[in-house]
Amino acid sequence: MLDILKSALLGIIEGITEFLPISSTGHLYLADYVIKLDQSAAFNNMFNVVIQLGAILAVLVIYFNRLNPWAPSKTEEEKHGTWSLWGKVIVAVLPSVIVGLPLNSWLEDHATTWQVISATLIIYGIAFIVLENFYAKKTPRVTSMARLSYPLALGIGCFQVLSLVPGTSRSGATIMGAMLIGASRPVAAEFSFFLAIPTMFGASLLKLVKYFASGAGFTGLQVGILLTGMVVSFVVAWIAVKFLLKYIQTHDFKPFGWYRIILGVVVIAVGVIAG
Repeated sequence: MLDILKSALLGIIEGITEFLPISSTGHLYLADYVIKLDQSAAFNNMFNVVIQLGAILAVLVIYFNRLNPWAPSKTEEEKHGTWSLWGKVIVAVLPSVIVGLPLNSWLEDHATTWQVISATLIIYGIAFIVLENFYAKKTPRVTSMARLSYPLALGIGCFQVLSLVPGTSRSGATIMGAMLIGASRPVAAEFSFFLAIPTMFGASLLKLVKYFASGAGFTGLQVGILLTGMVVSFVVAWIAVKFLLKYIQTHDFKPFGWYRIILGVVVIAVGVIAG
């Protein structure tokens, strides 16, 4: 039963960090030293990815009507706009598929280290601060999702490729990329949410396939652990998404940049002490 409680705590961490630009990987790396599940290494590795499905489901529920092209309340023009939005999301996810699939195993084996995680946390933390200083002098060109073109969506997808490196933060890379090409903060955040749907579903499916292909399976307890983490991450992610959307109406991303830098220093300290 202790692992069920640990799963709930990890679900809280995942729910908070999946959509805020602060790196779920960095937080789960630190959590591994304190609340590590008493399960096999293969299960723990799979768990840290698959519980993201709970967070993704929160986005699907929050934006269900907006993302549903068959909603009876929509006009034909609105349905066309919804299909167009999905088209842009699919275009944006292609770079990660093309680059990520061949490199997935290599990055897992060689880049998930405290040195890499701390470096990306700090580098992108500084980048967010610099970006906001630059962004404060500019007027966003893309102030609605309808004005986000397919080429710009592809550009944001190229930035998402950066998040293949642990510690970068998928939401951080896509939000930063969207702002650099001229998107407003709300458009950048929402497109990051939408782009997470196929990206994280794909990543979770790949992780499950690799897990079962290795000959592993689930015990009854492990099913409970996984479901607990997913349910908790769903609830917490719902709150986190609502918070971020409200926050960016009147604030910038600089505090997240400073937070990343501090977290990066903590990861360095833990990594050095742990040897």
